[in-house]
Amino acid sequence: MRRRYREGSLKKQDGYWVAMWWEDGHRRSRHLGKVSELTKADARGELAKLTAPVNLRYFPASVRCTLGDFIEHIFLPFYRRKWKPSTAGSNEYRLTAHVVPGMGTRTVGSFTRDELQDYLEQKADQGLSYSLVAHLRWDFKQIFDLAQAEGYIQKNSAILLFVPRNTRRPERLVMNEEEVKKLFSVLEQRERLIVKLAVLAGMRPGEIFGLKWGRLKEEFIQIRQRVYRGEVDTPKTNHSVRDVALSARLLGEIDEWRGVSLDTSPTAWVFPSERLVTPLSKDNCWRRRITPKLKTVGLSWATFHVMRRTHSSLLNALKVDPKVVADMLGHTLDVNQNVYTVTQFERRKEAVNSLESSLN
Repeated sequence: MRRRYREGSLKKQDGYWVAMWWEDGHRRSRHLGKVSELTKADARGELAKLTAPVNLRYFPASVRCTLGDFIEHIFLPFYRRKWKPSTAGSNEYRLTAHVVPGMGTRTVGSFTRDELQDYLEQKADQGLSYSLVAHLRWDFKQIFDLAQAEGYIQKNSAILLFVPRNTRRPERLVMNEEEVKKLFSVLEQRERLIVKLAVLAGMRPGEIFGLKWGRLKEEFIQIRQRVYRGEVDTPKTNHSVRDVALSARLLGEIDEWRGVSLDTSPTAWVFPSERLVTPLSKDNCWRRRITPKLKTVGLSWATFHVMRRTHSSLLNALKVDPKVVADMLGHTLDVNQNVYTVTQFERRKEAVNSLESSLN
């Protein structure tokens, strides 16, 4: 007869967590601790420790594999072949900081759907951002998808997980036209050109600071590389490899910057550091040269992300084709419309007035 993997079960009895499992044909049980002092997730962890020796005797190594070992030896080596270094860094940090410490010693097959969902809800209750909790949900899906494909588990407990409703969602800030004008007015030449490339051309900061003079053409910029955490890298996604159109005035400001730059050869950085051989540090420039100026006019919240969202939203207000906007930003149409574009209230009011007029 085929042996079943022993997950065991939990119940509450007289204010205590009680673990129950089968071993050698006998029903076993043990008090784990008070419900008031031990979370359900911790109780499941203790239960897994009790059932581990039983499963160790009857099941192959693949079934006895812990989640930590699976992530380290199977999951990460496989996905590193797909991820860019920047993506790998953030994903590995998230797993080692939030998943492995609390769950790594448990076997891959010992997790239930409700337990994984409870974990996400705990993270939401701790005030973690929507982005982080959503990424953790996706991490679980990828991990357990691979575990199922490799035969480590039969049933995938992560398929139906969702981001909890109480997860802290970010406020999608954008600047209006007057705020954009104020932003441009308080900055010096170099920093003003940098933020204009973000607001008017929709470029990412890594693309701006990774720009070389040879990529500036007569009417557009070729995006073929970026700088991420000081390292030169390829653009973020396939859609990010693109030609960015430049307005006439922006081209004029680029020419003015070219006129005062020390090295404008094709391989030279458009925004170099003092030594000229490396690009200007985004973080240093933002902290020392841009943020102090923005604070004087109440725009310290206007980050590079806000600038790109402003680019998308203002073009939307001008009724520019959404596909054109997505191509400028280096996004898919779906990401541009659902993540980056925030419609102005005036356009919403115009829409409902138009609807009402059509019904009269």
